[in-house]
Amino acid sequence: MSDVQHYLLKADNDKAAAEQIAKETALNLETKKTSLLDVVQSLGEYINDEDSTIRSKAVTYLSHIVIAMPDGILSRQQVQVLCQFLCDRIEDGGAISGLKKLQTSARFNNEMAVMTFRALTEHFQDLMIRPHSQRLQILEVLNDLMLRHRAALKNLGNEAITGITDLVSGEKDPRSLMIIFSVLHVVAVEWDITGQAKSLFDSFFSYYPITFRPPPDEPFRITAQDLKSRLRNCISASSQFAPFAFPQLVEKLESTSPAVKQDVLQTLTACASSYSVAVMSHFSITLWDSLKYEILNVQEQDVAEDALIALRAIAAQLAKGLTSTHQTSPLAEYLGQITKECNQILQEPQHKQAKTAGQIFRTLATSSLVSLYLIVKAAIPPLLTLYQDTDSIADQKALLEVLVQIYDAAVALDQDPGLSPLPSDSKNPLLPFKDRLFELFGQVLMGTPREEVSFRIVALKGLLRLCQIRDHLEKNEIGLFVQYLDELVLTEDPDGREEVRNEAITALVELSRLKPSLIMDITFPAFLAKLPDESIEATTNYIITLEVLARLSVERPVSDTLVRRLLNKLENVLQSNGPASYAQGLLSTIDYVLSKRDLSSDPNLSSYYEKIAVTLVRHAALASVGSGSQMLTQALSLEILGRLAGRIIGALGEHNRRLVAREPYTLFVEEGTSFVPVLYTNGLTEKQRLTMILSTWILASVRSEARALYTMGDDDTDLEKIISELTRLAILESVPVIRSYILKQIALLVNRSSLPEGFHWTFNIMRDPLRASQLHADTTSTFDVSPVIFWVAKALLFKDLRTEEVLEHVLGLLPNTSHGSAYARGFGTLLAPDEILSKEHGAVIRLLAKQKVFSICVPRIAADFRTAESVARPNYLIALSGILRHVPREVMMMEVATLLPLLLQSLDIPDQEVKAATIVNLAMIGQESPGAVEAHIGTLINRLLQSASNVRTSTTKVRYHAVRCLQIFPGKVKESVLLPCRSDVIRGILPVLDDPKRNVRRAAVECRTVWLNMDEADAED
Repeated sequence: MSDVQHYLLKADNDKAAAEQIAKETALNLETKKTSLLDVVQSLGEYINDEDSTIRSKAVTYLSHIVIAMPDGILSRQQVQVLCQFLCDRIEDGGAISGLKKLQTSARFNNEMAVMTFRALTEHFQDLMIRPHSQRLQILEVLNDLMLRHRAALKNLGNEAITGITDLVSGEKDPRSLMIIFSVLHVVAVEWDITGQAKSLFDSFFSYYPITFRPPPDEPFRITAQDLKSRLRNCISASSQFAPFAFPQLVEKLESTSPAVKQDVLQTLTACASSYSVAVMSHFSITLWDSLKYEILNVQEQDVAEDALIALRAIAAQLAKGLTSTHQTSPLAEYLGQITKECNQILQEPQHKQAKTAGQIFRTLATSSLVSLYLIVKAAIPPLLTLYQDTDSIADQKALLEVLVQIYDAAVALDQDPGLSPLPSDSKNPLLPFKDRLFELFGQVLMGTPREEVSFRIVALKGLLRLCQIRDHLEKNEIGLFVQYLDELVLTEDPDGREEVRNEAITALVELSRLKPSLIMDITFPAFLAKLPDESIEATTNYIITLEVLARLSVERPVSDTLVRRLLNKLENVLQSNGPASYAQGLLSTIDYVLSKRDLSSDPNLSSYYEKIAVTLVRHAALASVGSGSQMLTQALSLEILGRLAGRIIGALGEHNRRLVAREPYTLFVEEGTSFVPVLYTNGLTEKQRLTMILSTWILASVRSEARALYTMGDDDTDLEKIISELTRLAILESVPVIRSYILKQIALLVNRSSLPEGFHWTFNIMRDPLRASQLHADTTSTFDVSPVIFWVAKALLFKDLRTEEVLEHVLGLLPNTSHGSAYARGFGTLLAPDEILSKEHGAVIRLLAKQKVFSICVPRIAADFRTAESVARPNYLIALSGILRHVPREVMMMEVATLLPLLLQSLDIPDQEVKAATIVNLAMIGQESPGAVEAHIGTLINRLLQSASNVRTSTTKVRYHAVRCLQIFPGKVKESVLLPCRSDVIRGILPVLDDPKRNVRRAAVECRTVWLNMDEADAED
């Protein structure tokens, strides 16, 4: 039995075996065990069989042989013979795949390409009735011919265009449509389509608009937008399509579907940007007549915006290559008609379309400099006349808004990097109106009653636009505007007019970027004069002044000047020993300004280091023992100063940081003074111990392990001893803020330590802090060592050092009946982010540290909870809450089944913070994995209602989150599960409607509405 007979027998029942037979035949051809002539002759009786199915299988057999043949095996003559043979048998089926493979051969020439193309077009009627998959192959062959032999097909002229339009009709498969649109786009762009434009346009516009919606299981990832974009490229490919495209697009613009309208408008924009100027000038007024309805009668904001974009695209195309503003140009005629109608609308400034007319002016003016010139000449004089003729503030405000919109366009063009700036001479269309508008805006801003807030804000924006246009105003004119703004910020009554002040601040920030010298010369003296030198009144007006100064420090020269002057102000304040809050404000402002700078490359870094990091820190250290101003002895002052000093020290080079690493506890104070370091010193006052805040920030900023952190003469103290001493101080400390910073120091040193033996003594501190700190056993009963344990554990967990051992130890503390509650709360510390223990300060924080802690703790807590004594069970739930508080949502959702029963138990815990955090987690689970809560929905709803309605025992936070959680379930959880609980929720939420807190009442109203809207009829079914 021959190979072809074997193939025919297997073709229907075992396609893989049939293809293997074809591959073996191809191998025989490759090894010359048989010849192509023998193969073709063996097909003789089958390709001439009366049964079309047999003929198709025979041709398919030959195609599979061709596909299996390696490239380069077939000679040019053989490729020619096979191409001719397959083209002759193309109507029998099976030939397309062979032709597809043949045309990839280097020996497949233009003559064969034409032969293949003609075979496709001559039999297109037979080919187009085939299944989608075979039609796709046909189009892929056409696409490949266009890629490799485009010139040969192009030489066929109208024959090729007609053949292609025949082949691409009646398709629905999105894959086929993507190919069709690509092929037709090439034809429209590269070929001469004169005389064929209508048929070519009809071939693709029949698919417009695209209504395709990919099914959820769409394997090819072709979206409706992909198809729309390619079809849009076809429509906009040639100006010869305009007579057919524009009338039909305008007609489709009358659709009631916003999506269709947007598609039409975006297509009009593409056409306007692509078609020739001559074509667009012919259709521009017609298109305006259609577009203006969508713009002036806004029904959908997105549609109106797309219509404005289309309007602008027409103007931009008409302006191409245009330098003259002559009124007979197509652009001038187009804009003339639009401005005429808009000016007519503006005769009634308060009409709702008046604002839209301003948007039209702004949009068109941004299309080109010539467009701006024409808009300005046509619009501004009538606007000024209307303004002068009306006494209505409402009308004047509306007219000024339109003027500002025109200037918005001028600013956009002036700042466009692709365009030249607006000319400053007589060629600038805005120049004739500059003085009049500057005076007008200034009068409104400073002369209008303060109650007219919105009117004044429009004027302020107008003046700012005048300043933003390069070289438009003189320096003294901008300076006058800066004075206006300073007055508004410093003297404006904030009661009910905060908007004016905020707009003035925003304008000053912008001018700080554009004209920094004016800010330094005018604004800084005015604002700094408002800051007292010695003492301050009970008011906090200085805070607003400092806030504005900080925001103005955009450019380096401005911020340099500000920091220098604030430091001088701070020096005077410290000498006067005024209120600490004032010093805190000055330090915070300096810190904010420097936080916006790259200090590592700042030329003033060494000056900042000496004046701030060294001098002020030393001042604070001496103040703690009564030598100097007491303004820097409060905890908040020291925190702000420490953060600021740390920022500066962190920017120093490594060598200088190593020098600073010897100063964390001496605080740059030389020996012989009354100040003594806190370490290894007993009986210090609270003010002295507060300096540990500064020590912590300095220690963090050096970003170095630094064995010698604390010096006493020439002797270095070992790191282990320092940590042991810090542990002792932390256990003994009674002031929370001091203890907190000492604990941060311990964690930072433990985490940054790279000693190979470090884990053992570190673990000893965590296991027995009292022994590690060498405190006497008879005094241990008053000490709480849990913070030390968990901060050391935190340091180790962040660097993923012996994580399993660390967690085994801390989890083993939870059953403790005496201190278990304190230990449980310590779990909230383990994964919490910390400003000191951070990568910025050299801490080692592994990427998956949180996930690892979660994956170990949750199963262990769940298992131990089930076997724990009832008195210890709350400890496990509190610990779980502390862990979940800082775990990413996606990580938590991996253990929903384990977590859910524990979270439900947590709702019974009296601790309100734990309960609130639990409800937040339950809400997240209800939103992300609603199926998980279905089995517990009755119990969950009852407990949430109890938490929401019990004002006496539940905090506001708990009540609010409980109501919000209840609101999530409808729409997420199946209605069939929720409907039995519907009446309980509606009834149970009623007391919450009278909650004493407004946010809870509002949430209750929204929650009850959601539950009421559920279809109660479904419950009967």
